[in-house]
Amino acid sequence: MIYFGTAGNPNEFYESFKVSEQMPMYLFSKGLNAYEYQCSRGVKITDKKIEAIRKEAEKYQIKLSIHAPYYISLSTQQEEKKKATIQYIIDTMRVAQKMGASEIVVHAGALLNLEREFAVESACKLLKQAYQVADELHLGDVIICPETMGKINQLGDSKEIIRMCQVDERLLPTIDFGHLYCRSLGALNSQEAWENELQLYIDDLGYDRMRHFHSHFSKMEYTLTGGEKRHVTFQDSSFGPNERDVLSAIKKLKLEPTIICESAGTQGIDALTLKEIYENI
Repeated sequence: MIYFGTAGNPNEFYESFKVSEQMPMYLFSKGLNAYEYQCSRGVKITDKKIEAIRKEAEKYQIKLSIHAPYYISLSTQQEEKKKATIQYIIDTMRVAQKMGASEIVVHAGALLNLEREFAVESACKLLKQAYQVADELHLGDVIICPETMGKINQLGDSKEIIRMCQVDERLLPTIDFGHLYCRSLGALNSQEAWENELQLYIDDLGYDRMRHFHSHFSKMEYTLTGGEKRHVTFQDSSFGPNERDVLSAIKKLKLEPTIICESAGTQGIDALTLKEIYENI
């Protein structure tokens, strides 16, 4: 089964609703079935709110995931920042387990003037340590999903994310199609190109594991020097990636991911467009 949903609460949501506990009802009313709750600015949610979202998600059959704080840096060489990064991951996993969310999304962070190979090795070690701590705290059933990043000076192209996911079989990639499009400077611009990109993950991680990967989709603007610049909406048709190419590649390869729309404020409307395009392919 494929899932379509939103990252956080779209602008449209606040026309009829007020609090995140009502997001499952909103998504159900739109014909969507996934919600990525945002802890990107810190894990500050109360147990009462966690339980309310869990109950509403169960009621409306909404698949939950959580975005971990942006402050995470998997390649940091500073011991205090390593401890803080692991704690951010653990805090997010704890919320995910209570909420009934199956996955947490984790940014890899900047390169920090490190050689790419050394930065990847550092990230792999930190992810392994995070799962060791998680297992001790009985949080190991939560899937950590390192995300592909859109800026060229960030850690997180496809090969680097694959390397991270090879650390532990519980790790799954968050493939951000907008980020990869920006990172490729627009080179990923056909169904065939996206099929080849997804095949990299299948070849190295296996089809059974990759069948239900986590993903983000939004159209994005990029610069020729830095990559990702900003998220836009589907109304900005001059930007990529092309949603039909991406969805056709997913369907051709018989994959069933969770696709979380990150459009700038219109993610509810645009997520429904993605669903409709997919169903009509």
